Order: sequence, then structure tokens, then C-alpha cells
Amino acid sequence: MSAVSLRKILNKQELSSLLRDLVHQLNIGIDIELVDGTKLISIGKTVLENRYPIEVSGEIIGWVIGQQQANLLASWLSFLAKQEAEKKILAKELLERYQEIDLFEDISTQLTTSLDRRQIAQLVLQEMSQLIESSAGMILLLSPDGGKFEIIAEFGAFFGQDQPEPGQGIIGSIVQSGRAELVNDVEADSRLSGDKKVKALICVPLRAKERVIGAIAIGTDKIDSYRAEHLKLVSIFASQTAIAIEKALLYEQSIQAAMEAKAQTQKLQQALQDLQLAQTQLIQSEKMSSLGQLIAGVAHEINNPVNFICGNLKYVAEYAQDLLHLLQDYQKFVPVAPPDLQSELENIDLEFIMQDLPKLLDPMKRGSDRFVKIVQPLKNSSRHDEAQIKAVNIHDGIDGTLMILRHRLKASAHRPAIEIVKDYAKLPLIECHPGQLNQVFMNILANAIDALEEGMVNREDDKGTRKSGDGHSRHSQLQEKHFPSPSPQITIRTQALDNQWIVIRIADNGPGMKESFIQRIYDPFFTTKEIGKGTGLGMAISRQIVVDRHGGILKCRSQLGEGTEFWIQIPVNYSVVEASTGQSQTNSASSTGTTELCPSADPEGFIPSTIPMLKPADLLIRHTELIQRLSQQSPDLDSATPDRIYQLFQRHPISLKLYATLLSWFCCDNPTHINH
Repeated sequence: MSAVSLRKILNKQELSSLLRDLVHQLNIGIDIELVDGTKLISIGKTVLENRYPIEVSGEIIGWVIGQQQANLLASWLSFLAKQEAEKKILAKELLERYQEIDLFEDISTQLTTSLDRRQIAQLVLQEMSQLIESSAGMILLLSPDGGKFEIIAEFGAFFGQDQPEPGQGIIGSIVQSGRAELVNDVEADSRLSGDKKVKALICVPLRAKERVIGAIAIGTDKIDSYRAEHLKLVSIFASQTAIAIEKALLYEQSIQAAMEAKAQTQKLQQALQDLQLAQTQLIQSEKMSSLGQLIAGVAHEINNPVNFICGNLKYVAEYAQDLLHLLQDYQKFVPVAPPDLQSELENIDLEFIMQDLPKLLDPMKRGSDRFVKIVQPLKNSSRHDEAQIKAVNIHDGIDGTLMILRHRLKASAHRPAIEIVKDYAKLPLIECHPGQLNQVFMNILANAIDALEEGMVNREDDKGTRKSGDGHSRHSQLQEKHFPSPSPQITIRTQALDNQWIVIRIADNGPGMKESFIQRIYDPFFTTKEIGKGTGLGMAISRQIVVDRHGGILKCRSQLGEGTEFWIQIPVNYSVVEASTGQSQTNSASSTGTTELCPSADPEGFIPSTIPMLKPADLLIRHTELIQRLSQQSPDLDSATPDRIYQLFQRHPISLKLYATLLSWFCCDNPTHINH
């Protein structure tokens, strides 16, 4: 069927009238018929029946029948038909171009929505294979050093066993030259290397910012299958693909940079954490070193006279007994003393002395023994920095700590005596740093005593409030709820776990703590005590000793009104801890990033201790809390002079040390003023 309809051409009104005018001027008659003989138009009377063809691109679409001059009309109609055919071809090309533009807009939209280079490449090949006849296609990317290709998308069989290499073969040479090429006979090309499954191909380099980053290639198993328009179409695809892939590569690089920055941040956080713990340890070591030297000196000075007394009391008792026996013998042989001697005996009351002297020696012996028991724990606690691992009975360390704290357990004007309940199991000797574990026991037991004293003081204050007429206040009811027990008590239990661990559980029936406090008690410098009564270092150091130094577990559970309990779990063999130290250090960097800021409680309600990760905002909070605690001691701190603040710090040297440490952590050029 012809692309041009002669009937439609003749149906145009202006053409029909023009045709009639021409026929009248030529003074002839004509008939116009289709190829099949259908008569379309008849003008005048035809004398001769000569047939002249109406042709379009060598195809006859009709006839003009008439005299010789009718040949002119046939040529004119052929020209009109040719113009009509060209219009149709142009309209078709315009439609195709519009469809291509619409298609590219659609592809461009899809490419911009994706940031995955492989997904982008696969989409481009899929769309291109629908527009251009092809049996194989691929998109390659050059490595950063330009030494090899990476195929990120492909379809069909483009190569045999060989893969494209930069600068080698047809594709490698095209990429190296940077110019797009159409090869309609692959086997005849001198650059051919290896086995090719295609006989014709188009290869276009991918350019991004004047740099070749790869190539796009399609091929077919037919020779002479591609034309210049195909090359142009692939080039358009290549330009769009290069932009999208470059964007995807930049996104991947940004993701990689973000991951590296995150890893660097984790390293910095680990370094900050190590710095915090190191500074905490330095402060505590400085304080404990001075205290240990003082205790060691006092214990040494007490130990010498105590040993002298204990060693000689035995002989004093023997000598006194001998003298008493001698006096009794004298009384037998000299029953009546001379008057002067009798007067002296009555003055000194010899009979009372003979009865009371043995009684005096017994309490002296008990007192000296108690001296020994007190001095020994003091000597042990003064060796908290001792690096040597020893096998010790953990119960001795607990009892020694209780002996040192004995004065705080006695009754006072504000509270009854604190009862110590011991539930000791049979435990093996454990390898540990005994002085350091004694420091942990000291911190936890001292905190328990502080909590019990605070609870009793609050209870007494609450009673005073009710006596003054505020007995129905909600505050009184809450205090009564939080401090219900009138008899303070600390329970210490020990147990063995699987012959590999020992557990010490220290519980009090004090006011307890909120869960938010339990999450923060291991943070350096966090404390709920008044200024001068706590440094906030005790539990941070305890966690470091139990978890880091001994490879143990430290956890806590507490409820308001029901008291607090600490779980201290230590391995029996320290060698196991040393063997696992290397692995734990290897995993420390990765574990830091995943440390739970708010760990969940175990089935028994214990919340494990976590590594404190203080951020600058946390340091700022510590700074503010410290200033607030200082302001409680000096309400006019806002308007105080530097000398006045320095005098305040001199009265609380530990607070000065903490404040200096916090300032050293900030290290900022523009300190922020804090209005507390």
C-alpha cells in the first residue's frame, strides 16, 4: 500500500479548481484513475486515451488519461504526491524525535531517582535494547588507577573467555582514544583481540567532567546492522548515563567518607573515654596514694608498740602471778607484820590489788589483740597499688573493711547501730589484687552507710515536720514510703558459681535509688552527696577495678523504699583474665560504638555497669552541677570575687581538683557562661 493517497490529494478543493483551470487552458480533456482502474475525476472529453503514470519514489499511484499535454499534468501531480510523501516522512521523523525526547526525559527521571550505579547501568541497557537491535550489551567502569575495567551491567554474550582491558582490543582502544565509534564488521577490524560473540558493535566512552570513567557498548550478531543515527542515540544514552553514574559514585564516596568519619569518631570517643578514666584514676591514685602512705605510716608506728605490748603482756602476767604467790608465802611465814608495814599494807589495800591485778591483765590482752586486728586491715588497705597477684580469702578483705568502718556502724544520736548480717559460703582462695578489691568493698559499704544515715535523717526530719502540724502533707507520706525501715541493716552474702567465679552481694535497706541514678553512678564525678562528702569517683574506680582490671562483673539493682544491692562477680583464676585481655582489647573499639547507654535489667533486676561515655554536653552538666554544689555552700557565689572563690575551693580541695579536671576536658576557645 502506497504511503500517499491520490484520492486525498485530489479531494483538496483548491487543487481540484486549479486542475480544472489548467485543463481548460490546455484545451484538452482528461481522466484520472487509480492503479486499479477506479476513476477519480473526469474533465472534458478525452480524444486520445494515452496513459501517463503518477509516480512517487518509483511507485505508480495513478494514471492521467488524455492527449499528449496530459503528460504535464501527470508530472505535476507526481510532484505534488512527492511533496505529500516527504511531509509524511518528516512528520514521522518528528514524531519519532518527540518520542525519543519523551523517552529520554523518562529515563533521565528514573536515573536521577537512583543512586546505585549498578541499578542505573542495568536500567540504561534495558531501555537501549528496546530501541536498538542488539544481542549483547554492557557498561564498564574504569578503576581509579585506570588499570582495569569493572563490568557493572551486561546482557547477552559479548565476549568469549576474554574480558576487555584498557588499551587492548576494540573496546579498550576506543576508551583510550575517548571517541565514540561504530564498527559494522568486527572480524575485519585490525584491533580485534580474542573471541567475540558479536559481528557489529557501537562503543561510546562515558565522560564526566572531561574525564573518561568507562564505556557503554552494544553489539549484534549481524554485519552492517548499525547506522549513524544509532551511534547518535547511544551517545545520548552515554551522556545521561555518565552523569547519573558520576552522581552515584559521588554518593558512594560520601557514604564511605561518612563511615570513615564515624569510625574516626568512635576512635576519638574511645580516646576520650580512655582519657577520662586515666584522669579519674590519676586523681584517685593521687588521693589514695597520699592516704595509703598516711595509713601505712600510722599502722607502722602503731604496730611496733602494739607488738611490744602484746609480746610482753605474757611475761607481765607471769611475773605478777609469781609476785602474788611470793606475797602469799610471806603471809604464811610472817602472819603478823610490823606496825609500820601493816599501816602501808592497809594504805595500798593489798588484798584488793591481789584480786584485781589478774582481772586487769585479761582486758589488756584482749585490747592488744584487737589492736592487732585493726592494724592488720589498715596495713592491707594501704597496699591498694600493689601489683602482685595473690591468692587470698576474700572474706578476710570484707571483714578487714568492716573493721575499719566499725566506728561508722555504731549507734549515734541520730540513728541506731547498723546491723551487719553475714551469709558467707565456703569459697576457694581467689587470685586477685587484694588491696584494690578492698577498695571496692570500702566504696560500696561506705555508700551503703551514707544511704542508711541519709534515710534515718530524712525520717527524723519527717517526724519533726508531722509534730509541728504538717502530718497530713503529701511530702511526709512520700518520705514515710521511701524510708519505712527503722532498723538499718547491711547484708553481705557470698557464693561460688561453677567453681570458676565467686560472687559478693552487698545489700542495704536504705532509701534506694531511681533507675536514672543507677545508669549514672559509674560516671566520673557524678554524685548525689553534698559538696565535701563525695567526689563521684568511688563507683567509677570500682567499675574499673572489677571489670577492667579483674575481668569481672559489677551490677546493681535498687528501688525506692526497698534499698540497694550490688553484685560483684570475680573470677577465681586471674590467669584466665590475663589470657582474655588481648581479645578484649581487640574488641574494645568495636564494642565502644555499640555500648548501650541505658542497658536493660537482667531477670533478677540487676542493671550491669557500662563504660561511661561522657560527651561535651555531659561535661557541661558536670560543670554546672559542681558550680551548683559550691553555690549551696556560698549563696553569694554569683557576685563573689576571684579571691573569695579561691578561698571556697581551698576549703574543698577535692572540688578544686575536679573543677580543674573538667576545665581541662573542655579545652574550648570561647567558654560559655553558665547561669545556674
